[in-house]
Amino acid sequence: MQMNYSLTLSQTQKLLMTPELRQAITILQLSSVELFEYIEQELLNNPLLDKEEETYPGEEIKVETGAKDKDTLDWEEYLQDSYDLDFLRYPREVREEENSFENFISAVPTLQEHLVMQLRLAPVSKKVFKIGVFLIGNLDKNGYLAVGVDEAAKILKVSEKEVEEALKVIQSFDPPGIGARNIKECLLIQVEQRGIKDLKLRALIENHLNDLAEAKYTKIAERLNIPLSRVQELKDIVLTLDPKPGRNFSTANETQYIIPDAVIERVGNEYVVIMNDSVAPRLSINPYYRSLLLSEDKESLASKFLTRKLESALWLIKSIEQRRMTLYKVIKAIIDVQREFLDYGISGLKPLTLKQIADKIGVHESTVSRAISGKYVQTPRGVFELKFFFKNGLENLNGSATSSETIKKMLKEMISREDPYNPLSDQKISDNFKKNGIIISRRTVAKYREELGIPSSAKRKRY
Repeated sequence: MQMNYSLTLSQTQKLLMTPELRQAITILQLSSVELFEYIEQELLNNPLLDKEEETYPGEEIKVETGAKDKDTLDWEEYLQDSYDLDFLRYPREVREEENSFENFISAVPTLQEHLVMQLRLAPVSKKVFKIGVFLIGNLDKNGYLAVGVDEAAKILKVSEKEVEEALKVIQSFDPPGIGARNIKECLLIQVEQRGIKDLKLRALIENHLNDLAEAKYTKIAERLNIPLSRVQELKDIVLTLDPKPGRNFSTANETQYIIPDAVIERVGNEYVVIMNDSVAPRLSINPYYRSLLLSEDKESLASKFLTRKLESALWLIKSIEQRRMTLYKVIKAIIDVQREFLDYGISGLKPLTLKQIADKIGVHESTVSRAISGKYVQTPRGVFELKFFFKNGLENLNGSATSSETIKKMLKEMISREDPYNPLSDQKISDNFKKNGIIISRRTVAKYREELGIPSSAKRKRY
């Protein structure tokens, strides 16, 4: 094997991730709430940035699109977008602030606040009240006691009997079943509060919950010495009980609402996209610092600092406008594909991939992925995350495709119409779909059924 040295020339392509490009990509994938927070932070860090509260006469600042360094790649080229990014080309729309009580939401009490309020009204001693507050603070989000009675007694330096007394008081509160240590105790508390004196029901809850969950009705009937029809009656009662009594209450970090990035409205026979520009303040360059920059010596430290901050501010404004334009194009392309969903609902939802939208608007798939991440849109059918419109589908016998969400809806309707005493098996459901021209395997039916939270045919069967 001969080894020697030689000089060769080769051409290669590479993507240089400049700080500006990284910032633009970051801004593109931010949600509306995250974008607002990001802009607020930039306003603190960059003195040249201003919220555009009012227009300044004679002040027009445009993004210069001069020659670029041959070793850098700007974001406009990366996104393959030909839009003009002049961020002050369009006149600013003046909107009057509307203050209405409908724009505000009331705070929903947490589970702990709800229980403490009841404890204050309960006729208990100060010591029991103190223990009760401690126990309430140790309930998990489902309403179960997350600390042992013995552990609570040691921490509070009281007897276990006193802890039990306080726990009994809490377990008498609303919602029924609160403060239980396990699911059996939770269900038994609810049975007791309803005044149900059925001994067979208590025996079922205490000894056969697992058998009930696994649909072993024959075994339960033999152990309790009752007919299958009686087991069915007891099961129906158990299903009316709530195994997670605390889940209907808010938590301290719960998100109360979301802000859609765009609104889709029907105008005549067409659907139009209205971007929600209120999610982020409109930015401009501070006129004072701009005039200061023009008057300063170009070689001074102050001038260099202001120039650097001006470039940063212009890139931020440019990136925000590019985010808005890219998001608009993505949503408009989605409307073109999912028109039937807007017209007829979930039954009209079509299979859609990132590549289809990327090819339609002339960008890369990764750009579409970033654009839809964490974004919501308000439609005549409700508020949806943009990812909702991207669903896989199954091929039909006629060569077309049906969205997975549409199939789930059809599956749910099919099961709702079945004979409860002779429920449809997964294979039977698969056969019914094939009769309607949709090719779907038994395993896929089982997968969709589980995603919908629908039990198997053995567990759905009534006696």
